[in-house]
Amino acid sequence: MLIKEIQDITSSFKSVSLAEMDGVKLMNRVDTKFAISEKQFLDVFSDLKDEYNVLEVNNDRFSEYESLYFDAKDFKFYNDHHRSKASRMKIRIRKYKSNDLAFLEVKKKRKGQTFKSRIKSSTWSENFTKIERDFLSDLYPNHSDLIPSLENNFTRITLVHKERVERLTFDLNLSFLKTGEKINLENLVICELKQEKINRLNTFYHKMKNKMIRPLRVSKYCLGIMELYDQKKIKSNRFKKKTLQLNKILC
Repeated sequence: MLIKEIQDITSSFKSVSLAEMDGVKLMNRVDTKFAISEKQFLDVFSDLKDEYNVLEVNNDRFSEYESLYFDAKDFKFYNDHHRSKASRMKIRIRKYKSNDLAFLEVKKKRKGQTFKSRIKSSTWSENFTKIERDFLSDLYPNHSDLIPSLENNFTRITLVHKERVERLTFDLNLSFLKTGEKINLENLVICELKQEKINRLNTFYHKMKNKMIRPLRVSKYCLGIMELYDQKKIKSNRFKKKTLQLNKILC
């Protein structure tokens, strides 16, 4: 989806600034994800303006994100996700191009809850600074074994609920990169509802239910790994059902 189109479809929303969004950072939260097509996104998005405001940064109602993911040589983080391990994590550097900030982030998932820790970062490799190594030591002591495994880029629209502590994000224009190889996943939109606790009494859930679109636990990191790595090196059989659903959207 073109940037101009994104600006047009968000124009009817009231906006909020980053400072105004401080109360809904939701570093500890429950996430519910959906995967939909661009057409389905356009069908539901405009109906959300009465319930949500849109984040605006530097006069843009979208943000360009870049992420560099790290993993062990045996793909521990990917494999933990593939095994549906109750406690798992991701480590990445995420760059927010709208304000030129980057953060080293550690996301831990425990029994459906997401816990995120982060610090500002000035690197884009495994050559972490001392401050970054100290930060990682408390969260993942084996950080010296980490290697860059994947880059990804996407455009995000962030909606902030007008009354509840709740955010709704839409990730579009997804692409993945590895050692010079790049793949674009056109037509796919990843939606993520971020709440203190699950609450289905909102317009977005209602719209998804009416369209018979069920939540889908989809990881952009795992999706990129499957797309760019040799299937002989990674396991993906437990993701087969999800892959079939995603392929229907990508076709």
